[in-house]
Formats: sequence, structure tokens, C-alpha cells
Amino acid sequence: MDKFGKSQPVTRVEDVRFLTGHGRYVDDIAPDGSLRAYVFRSPVAHAEITTLDVSEARAAEGVHLVVTSADMLAAGIDIGMASALIGNRDGTQGANPKRPVLAEDRVRYVGEPVAVVVAETLEQARDAAELIEFDYDELPVAMATAAGDNTVHPEAPDNRAFDFGIGDEEATNAAFAAAAKTVSLEVGDNRIIVNSMEPRGAYAEWQDGRVHLAFGGQGVWGMKGELARTYHMEPEQIRITNPDVGGGFGMKGFPYPEYFVLPFAARETGRPVRWMSDRTEAMLSDNGGRDLVTLAELAFDENNRITGYRLHTRSNLGAYNGMFGQMIQSNLFARVLTGTYDIQTAYYRCEGFYTNTVQVDAYRGAGRPEAIYVLERVMDRAARELGLDPLELRRINFIKPAQFPYKTVTGENYDVGDFVRVMGHAERSADLAGFAARKAASEAAGKLRGLGTCYYIESILGAPNEDVKVEFTEDGGAKIYVGTQSNGQGHETVFRQFLSDQTGIPADLIEVVQGDSDLIASGGGTGGSRSVTVQTNVTLQAVASIVEGFSDFLAGELGVEAADVRFDDETFRAEGSNVTPTMLEVAKMARDAGRDDLLTWQETATLPGRSYPNGCHVAEVEIDPETGEVVCDRFNVVDDFGNLINPMLAEGQVHGGVVQGIGQALTERVVYDADGQLLTASFMDYAMPRADSVPMIGFEFEPVPSTANPMGMKGCGEAGTVGALAAVSNAVQDALWHHGVRQVDMPFTPQRVWAMLEGDAIAAE
Repeated sequence: MDKFGKSQPVTRVEDVRFLTGHGRYVDDIAPDGSLRAYVFRSPVAHAEITTLDVSEARAAEGVHLVVTSADMLAAGIDIGMASALIGNRDGTQGANPKRPVLAEDRVRYVGEPVAVVVAETLEQARDAAELIEFDYDELPVAMATAAGDNTVHPEAPDNRAFDFGIGDEEATNAAFAAAAKTVSLEVGDNRIIVNSMEPRGAYAEWQDGRVHLAFGGQGVWGMKGELARTYHMEPEQIRITNPDVGGGFGMKGFPYPEYFVLPFAARETGRPVRWMSDRTEAMLSDNGGRDLVTLAELAFDENNRITGYRLHTRSNLGAYNGMFGQMIQSNLFARVLTGTYDIQTAYYRCEGFYTNTVQVDAYRGAGRPEAIYVLERVMDRAARELGLDPLELRRINFIKPAQFPYKTVTGENYDVGDFVRVMGHAERSADLAGFAARKAASEAAGKLRGLGTCYYIESILGAPNEDVKVEFTEDGGAKIYVGTQSNGQGHETVFRQFLSDQTGIPADLIEVVQGDSDLIASGGGTGGSRSVTVQTNVTLQAVASIVEGFSDFLAGELGVEAADVRFDDETFRAEGSNVTPTMLEVAKMARDAGRDDLLTWQETATLPGRSYPNGCHVAEVEIDPETGEVVCDRFNVVDDFGNLINPMLAEGQVHGGVVQGIGQALTERVVYDADGQLLTASFMDYAMPRADSVPMIGFEFEPVPSTANPMGMKGCGEAGTVGALAAVSNAVQDALWHHGVRQVDMPFTPQRVWAMLEGDAIAAE
């Protein structure tokens, strides 16, 4: 591992700043004298706007501007937000309704932005918003993910956004027809709200004909391109920055309406304008996640080998296509359709529907948790119906080490894997041999105990290419400019640690620079667990270029051939010379010699292939049958992340992901009423996981280095959530199975579990 990182558990350098209140988030750095923006949002889910009179609000004390869609259109701004489309099964494209930055003639969900009030103070802006005359004729509300009469968009008859399919439908149907045994299970995946610690926020300012937009996001280049398109500007006229960001989870990776209005407001007022969401506002307007129902079916031969896998998913997209709305709930799901199993034929159909709710785009690794959750739930059901141990059924069907590289039926190319070895490690770590004794002890105390497992594999997504710039500074240190964006994962620590490992530059002399489109030519941002693999890959290329350039320079200085100069990760050496300068010393020599061309190095690189982290989660739950309370009592994880730069940070990522998964499994659930009003719009009604919801999490590594990148790494950012959902759900199913309960769906709140035990299907919904 020495060549590609020392794999040392280095503590995070940024934590001192964050924990002592010295973080610099977007609301901390807004320019002095900024005006405050307040968003006037729709109070109803679906209505035709009959009156929008903002004249009184414009005349209110302290108000500088009130922005409506008409104002932006009159200024020549393209107010239609971008969306992503996929093809339907019949070869046509999915529906592509316009999503305006501010509502035009109709509102389509509670919380949709209608106008933005800009004033000296937030209080003045909020008070002025109360003076807006907003009248409307309510329309029928569509809440079901099914074909219906209450049309959300005329472009989407029956509210069907898309009807996507992938795989071999004919061969899969034939496999089911010939199967010795088939197993099916309808699996619900409850809608959830992101609730990042820092809500969304932004500010905009103009200077010398250029606009600067700072926002809490997961990268700057996507937003830069969209702002250029919207305002018909050249990219050079736009600067986008991400400061410290307090959690992203996929939700902050997308453009939002407020970010397009702020530059207009700043230009019109001639002053910087800032906006910060409050918590309920965030719950109403942030992209949510999940909200899927899938019928999953497996076909088996007489030896319990899977011969076919068939899924039909109904997906709620909310009111609009997001930037990746259709793709998230279809293509990404399909990429891990067959998981870790040797399945020769599969077919996946996903129907997306519009409803009068906030859109569903991404959350905690959209596509991977949903897919693995469904597959591992139906595998658990199959084990029960076939009378097999769940681990044994997995062993029978795992892709074997000798089968790698392995191409799945949906085109993924798994490079390496040893799933039996990883699962065996988890079996020992979780002490499955001791489960019977723990179950007996629970029963003696009047409790029900269940055991659940999940074996996941994750396809690392996002752009495979990335940029880096390394600059040697006059103060004797170095800066590394990265194209990814930390949302709290510890990138400052990881990337300077990696550069230090490769160059010998002391880590405390390296500064990581991120999130500024003026300083970094391009980049892919953060998402899909891509950051470490793509950024370290391009950093290796930059280091190789630096070593080559410095070697040529030293050869001239020392009077030797460039081929005779060697770099041993800390110092340069040459035959016949006692000079052994470090990289920083060579940089100083180059500066003194006037060779400024050797002080800045920039590279772009593309990964040759995806990596596939995988692992086994084992959960144990204890249930009080009198109250329905579920306690996650034990949780153990063994992960194959390949080679690691910093095991401590990887473990922290997994811990956070597992807690997220436990939160969705036990407490989190978005609820709308029949009129499209959000009933879970505060932490009084939406239950986030707490410390007492989570046991001590056992965590160990079983690395099988990737061959798809020179570092042998595999991403880890979403791994905890991917496995936790199914492990906890399968544990609850195990505990309730012997009490006649055959269908369990998240979240496992006391009321719902008690109703399952009592056979009250209505109360269990």
C-alpha cells in the first residue's frame, strides 16, 4: 500500500474549525450590506393563479424589489429549469413539462416559489410578503403513483412521466415459465426528507459585469452552466463558489429556483442579495428521495440457483422532472439490477408518475439503496419460502471469484470480488453463532428478536473524469486545487494526505482548495461516492508530471542525464551526486532560477472503469410485542473498499450511512394529506434518528483491491445506507415471521409494528 497511500487513520484537520464554530458556511460569508430575500411560496398543492398583485409589498418599508416570473421574462431571462429525460419502452421520450423558476400560471405543489421579496432585513421581507395578493382557483390534486384523471401537466397524460424498461423481457419471462420455484414480494420504500444540518442557502453579487453566486452545493460547474444558459451569458462572466457545506446527501447537487432569482435581484438592486432557508421551508422545497413501490420476483431452478429476476417499480417524481429526476429513479436503479448474484436474465420496468408534491431527485445515493434494498428483501423472502438459511442462499448464487471480470445483464463490468469471503468475515464479526442464545434471552424477557442480513454492491457513479492543479507557493508550501466538493466527508484531510504520501511534502504545508470556478478549470463535483477515486487518480498523474519535470530540471542543474534522476516518494536522487533535495526544495530551486513554468501543474484524467465497493451488513432487532417498539440492538458491517487512504474517515462515513439507514427503517417517513399538504413539516412530526436509536456499530474491512483504477480503491460514501435499509428490514421480518406477519414495510414505528402484530392492515399503512 506504500505506493498508493500509507493507509493511516489520520484525524480530520477541518474538525477543529468546525467544532469551534469557525466554519465558513454560505450564511457566514455573505457580504456586508447584503439585502435579504424571502420566498413567497404556494400555500396549496394545485391551482390556477387568478391574481398575483405585489404592488403593496413593493411599497412596504425596507423593500427594494419584489420579483415575479413576469419580471424575469420581461428582462429576457429563460426561466425554464433544466430537466433530464430517458426513453420510454416504446422508443419515445419521457414527458418534459416546463418547470419555471417562479410559478407562472399555475402552482403544482405546496411550497412552490411564486415571488421573491428583497428588503433591508429578513423581517421586513417577510412582513412585506404578507401583503402579496395571491388568489387562485384550486384544482384537483394528484397524490397517487398511478394513472389518474387529475392531470398535473398536460404534457403527461395520466400523469405518467415515463415508462422505462431495461433487460431481456422475453428471456426473463421464459425463465419464469420454466422455473422450479418462483418467489415474489412487493416492497415499499418510504419517502424521506434530507434534513442536512445546514439548510440550503445562497447569495449573489455583481462586479464589473460579472456575477458571483455562492451557494451550499456539491460542485460549481453544473450551476455555472445552468446560470449561463438562463441569463444568456458567457461562462467567463460567471463565478460560482461553494464554501463550507454542512451536508449534501445528493440533495444539494442540483440547481434550485432560488439560485436563479438571486442574481436577477442583485442586478436590479445593485447590491448583494442573500437567502437562507429555514427548516420547514427546506422540508417543503428540498428535493426528497425514495418513494418507490416495487414488485420483485425471482425464479429458481431445482438447485436453488436464480434463473431470472423481474421487477416492476412505480416511482413518484413529484411535481416536476428534476435535473436528474427521471434518471435517478430508472437508469441508476437498473445499474445494480442483479447485485452480487450470478443472474443470467433479468428485466426491469419502472413507471414514473407526477404528483402534486415536491420533486424527488436524490437522497443518500439515489439508485443504489433502492435497488439493493429491493433485491435483498426478496432474497430474504426466498430463503424463507425455500427453507434455506439466508446466507446459504446467497452463497449458492454469488458471482464466484473465478468468474471475474463479470458483465451483468444490464452491462455493468464488475472487475473483482470475493463475496463469500467478505460475508464469512461478517458472519464471524457479528457472532451469528451466538444469535440463538441472544434470541432465547429476549424471549425470556417477553421480547421478539430478529436477525437480518444484506449483501450490497454499489456502482460508483458520476463523471469518471476529473481535474487537479498543484501549485508550489512562495511561502514554501503547496496548494492542491480539486474538482470535487466536500460536504463534510473530510476531503481536506484525504486529499492533502494523499498528495503528501505521493510527494513527501509535509501534510501541514499543503492547502486544499475547492469549490471556486475561477480557480479550477472544471470538475465533476461530489456525488455517487466518486470523489476519492477520481480525484486521487488525476492527482497521481499530476505527481507523475511534476516528477518528470523536476527530474529534467535537476538533471540540468546537476549535469546528469534526466534518466539518472530518481524520486523515492520523498527525495530526488542521482547517480554520482550527493544532492538529495525534497520536492519543495526543488520547487524553490526552480523559483530561484526563474522557472515559474515548473511551479504550477494541471492535469485532467479519466478513470478506465468504475469501482464496485461491496460488503455485508448484519442487524439484530428486539421488539416489544406489547407496544410495537423496535430497538436496533446490534449492527455489524464488513466492507470491501479496496485500498484505503484513511481507514478512520472510511469508518466514519460508514457509521453515518448506517445511522441514516436505521433512521429511514425505524422512524423517517414523509406524509402528505389528500390535499397535498405536508403533514411532516417540522421535527415535531418528522422523526430523525437519535443517539438512542443506534447501537454501537461494529465495523471491519476485508479489502479486495480494485483493478479499475491505479490506486486499487473503491468508493465508500454511501455504503452504510445501501446495506442498512435491508438489513434492518430483514431483521424485523425475521422477528415477526413466526407470529404470522408476512409483509413488513418501513418505517417500523411502534404503531405500525403493533398493528402488524395485531393484523390491522389499515393501521399498519
